[in-house]
Amino acid sequence: MRYIYSLLLYCLLPFILLRLLWRALAAPAYAKRWAERFGFVPTLSTHKKVVWLHTVSVGEFLAALPLIRRLQADDRVQLVITTTTPTGSERVRATLGDSVFHVYAPYDLPNVLVRFLKRVKPSLYLVMETELWPNTLAACARRNIPAMLINGRLSEKSARGYARFGALTKPMLQHLSCAAIQNFTDAARFAALGLSDDKVIVTGNIKFDLSLTDDLRTKAATLKSLLSNNGQRLVLIAASTHQGEDEIILDAFAQVRASSSGESRSAVLVLVPRHPERFERVGQLCVNRGFSVARRSEHSWDNTNDILLGNTMGELMLMFGASDIAFVGGSLVPNGGHNFIEPAAWELPLLSGEHVFNFAEVARLMTDAGALVQVGSATQLAQAFLQLIDDEAERKRRGVAALTVALDNRGALDKTCALIQHYLK
Repeated sequence: MRYIYSLLLYCLLPFILLRLLWRALAAPAYAKRWAERFGFVPTLSTHKKVVWLHTVSVGEFLAALPLIRRLQADDRVQLVITTTTPTGSERVRATLGDSVFHVYAPYDLPNVLVRFLKRVKPSLYLVMETELWPNTLAACARRNIPAMLINGRLSEKSARGYARFGALTKPMLQHLSCAAIQNFTDAARFAALGLSDDKVIVTGNIKFDLSLTDDLRTKAATLKSLLSNNGQRLVLIAASTHQGEDEIILDAFAQVRASSSGESRSAVLVLVPRHPERFERVGQLCVNRGFSVARRSEHSWDNTNDILLGNTMGELMLMFGASDIAFVGGSLVPNGGHNFIEPAAWELPLLSGEHVFNFAEVARLMTDAGALVQVGSATQLAQAFLQLIDDEAERKRRGVAALTVALDNRGALDKTCALIQHYLK
């Protein structure tokens, strides 16, 4: 089955490249560094053990960053970090610079992988969450390179998709050496697809193990003072929004601003689109709706502005820290939602849409604790915002509940690091 899969992938290659060109119209970086995607990377020369860590994009990289810092502290390890998207690549370079070997991930084609593995020579392959590729895992197995899934998750929707290709999925999963899974529900889904029980270890979610540095807290306090006019205005954030959500959020914000409450009429919205190619489009949408917009990249905020457009990369945690109430996007449209743990770490009450299947377990924990409320329309979102704006005690209670969930579920990072050390002996 894998040979048929490979043949189909080779046949689709021209269309894959055309898609890169199409995406380059909005994000020019997609037209660059194609050679890396075909395994033409510099030969890595080191006496250390090479650990290849694959993080698809920004979210996966940031989730893996505490683990990366642990691995960097090990003098035996040379880290190779691959990403698929230009935004992920930019974040790796901006955060880690030359301290790691970074290139785009090779396509899941046999000859491409042979070329890549010969040049990099990894001793261990780590892959985040669900980014599993049949030829990549087979190539590692053929060369006796242990392959470990870390922070593994599998939504019900994804499980159904994998199950449709069982003849390909089961052998692929059998090539994993170990799978550190976030929770027992997802572990059962992996097992049902053919992953051996003795390879499954439920470790929890390493995203809970993030930490807020003193420097970040100081910068967040400074930004919050600016946006809130020294505490005179409440700051709402709509984070990681996708196409189709911004209109709903702006409708809700307009209803908030039209309310009779003084605090709601002066509220500020921080709007952060998930993808940089949408920054200008969303900014223009805000202007067309009649709002006064400042762009974070221009550092031009004043108290006449209504909306701060988060059009920079790598500052979402900072913007959460400057906010009072958080809406987490990718959830009003069927994208599956995004990370609730980051705003929870700032003790923020949480709102989202109803499409949270990518973060189902975290959403359940937050909802059960009374930290998260899910909505399905602009009117419901406006009402949820207004309830929190008008009730400071409720705002505080739900924020504390969110932080408590975040703190109570830490520990996955230590468990994951212990598993990795087993393969580095």
